[in-house]
Amino acid sequence: MTDKNSNAMWGGRFAAGPDAIMEAINASISYDKRMAAQDIAGSRAHAAMLAAQGIITDSDATAIREGLLTVLSEIETGSFQFSTALEDIHMNVEARLKEVIGAPAGRLHTGRSRNDQVATDFRLWVRDQVDAAIAGCEALQRALLQQAEAGADWVMPGFTHLQTAQPVTWGHHMMAYVEMLGRDVGRFRDARARMNESPLGAAALAGTGFPIDRHMTATALGFDRPSANSLDAVADRDFALEFLSAATICAMHLSRFAEELVIWSSAQFRFVALSDRFSTGSSIMPQKKNPDAAELIRAKIGRILGAMVALFTVMKGLPLAYSKDMQEDKEQTFDAADSLMLALAAMEGMVRDMTANTKALEAAAGAGFSTATDLADWLVRALNMPFRDAHHVTGSLVALAEAKGCDLPDLTLADMQSVHSAITDDVFGVLGVHNSVASRTSYGGTAPLRVREQIARWKDILG
Repeated sequence: MTDKNSNAMWGGRFAAGPDAIMEAINASISYDKRMAAQDIAGSRAHAAMLAAQGIITDSDATAIREGLLTVLSEIETGSFQFSTALEDIHMNVEARLKEVIGAPAGRLHTGRSRNDQVATDFRLWVRDQVDAAIAGCEALQRALLQQAEAGADWVMPGFTHLQTAQPVTWGHHMMAYVEMLGRDVGRFRDARARMNESPLGAAALAGTGFPIDRHMTATALGFDRPSANSLDAVADRDFALEFLSAATICAMHLSRFAEELVIWSSAQFRFVALSDRFSTGSSIMPQKKNPDAAELIRAKIGRILGAMVALFTVMKGLPLAYSKDMQEDKEQTFDAADSLMLALAAMEGMVRDMTANTKALEAAAGAGFSTATDLADWLVRALNMPFRDAHHVTGSLVALAEAKGCDLPDLTLADMQSVHSAITDDVFGVLGVHNSVASRTSYGGTAPLRVREQIARWKDILG
């Protein structure tokens, strides 16, 4: 009776009692098996170093290294049987290695611990994701460059507060995201440089008495150097936090662009048409074409930001060196990396496929008195008027146009002179949207000339 009540309190799948719960909470193989390739690479480098240092024999090292390739092949082909009882990828690989090569497998763990082993595996895995993220950002930049080059002269409204502000060019708008992604790439590269130190050989926390060569394993695994402090080496997860931080900012940029695509593709705006490949229909409304891919990209930052906050929360109270809490570092990071790469790929596809409605863009560019600032600037230049006075005169002209139900370029010269008598016919040369964007020639401005300069600069950067 006691046993039955005891088991019942655990409920459902844990009816077997506390042992089942402990196995479930302790095991990480269900997700850390994703690091199999990194784990085996680290073990192969470690075995080669042990032999070079005379800690194990060359024959044992050869057997270990070849056996590990057999294990990797089994994992890659799907024939490997993972065991929850063996807890993690490290013990699963080592147990299978023993079955494949026998006694030499027991020498592999000399001079290391699962603490430095997992730190090495995870760092290698995150480094691979950083490289993938950089490639994804650059692929999206190239897609944006294509759009920018095609539309360097197309005019569209520039917004502040989502209200029409001044005309800009389509190419200029696309290049804004090229710049954002460039900063994302910079953050990923900075993070990669800092994370490129090898924890292998730090052992449990204090190093090892075996005469290992940590520089040799670091070089073999593509690290710049071994980490300089064994406590920090096994306790550090800054590399994952930096990746998640950079990924969050990148996802935020993608979300902002996704929001614009949702707005632009609406029937009310009609600025762009998204391809059928990245849209869906409605189950009951046949006229609808929903920008689902953009909406899902917009949502991905929630998962990525959540992963970053979760790992910060895990790490914030941990004393040195390793604690089992740190097992919670991987699922969050794995999910964030998957989400980021999917969002980047989907956004690249949408950008490559989308078609700008240049007529709708140009019509919207001229609406909402978007050339009012050009008028004020003309008053300053042509009439030597203080800008605050020019601002007031322009406001009066906007009010006049509103009262007449027209836009600024539609006012007559007499209309304008009724507000300020010194205005001349030359003013109409600045009021068209094409004239407006062409005049914005300051560095980084929206003038087609400047946009093409930035396109050329980025083409050189991306190669």
